Amino acid sequence: MSDSNRDDRDPETASGTETGPDGEERVNAPSDDVDSGTGVGDRDDPGRDPRDDATKVANEERRRKVSVISGVIAVIGAWVALSVIGLYDVSAAAFWNNVLVGGVVFVAAGYNYYRVTNDIPLSVGVSGLIALLGIWLIVAPAVLEMPAGAGLADSPFWSTLGSGLLIAALAGYNAYDAREAQRVATDTTGA
Repeated sequence: MSDSNRDDRDPETASGTETGPDGEERVNAPSDDVDSGTGVGDRDDPGRDPRDDATKVANEERRRKVSVISGVIAVIGAWVALSVIGLYDVSAAAFWNNVLVGGVVFVAAGYNYYRVTNDIPLSVGVSGLIALLGIWLIVAPAVLEMPAGAGLADSPFWSTLGSGLLIAALAGYNAYDAREAQRVATDTTGA
């Protein structure tokens, strides 16, 4: 069977010899515009920027790091929400505060995790919102008069405060990193 572009060569013998329609034997050489995938000859391309490889590696490393941070933030948000449900005895205001804020942090950080793992840039706005909620969790134990307890294990005050510190710091870093990545991606001045 013949294909429409008159390329009846066997893919495995594409670089061998072939008999043309006039009966003359021809040597098939691989095309110069096909990338072999081996990296051989890549340095010879004058239009290729050697920084592309370093940028690709840096972007992959950034994506991996940011996805892990977003996952950690989501887990901390789940802890904030679930800790007052089964572990700590708190007032109704503190209960609903932790459930709602922890739930929003969990969902928002999970959204950022989903974005990063699917090669969609991290949302600066969502990261900023999570950082603000983390700051609220730092202040909330004092405002809502959560009991401090005798030790860290039985203290909703210290649990919420510590979770808020971690969330604010990690989400703040994510927001900064996402903003920096956005700035680099949209920089038109060149290097």
